[in-house]
Amino acid sequence: MPKLRCRDYGFDCEFVSEAPEVAKVIEAYGKHSEEEHGIEYSKESLMQFILRQG
Repeated sequence: MPKLRCRDYGFDCEFVSEAPEVAKVIEAYGKHSEEEHGIEYSKESLMQFILRQG
């Protein structure tokens, strides 16, 4: 199952985005990152993060 964690990218934050669908993981993590950390990632960048986990 695809997953993105703030902690994996250098943030002192416990947020985890996990869902069966990659698009939902990307959407939730992107929204959180922008609202909580002030960082806007492109969908393509977040997809690369997920692909590198493999």
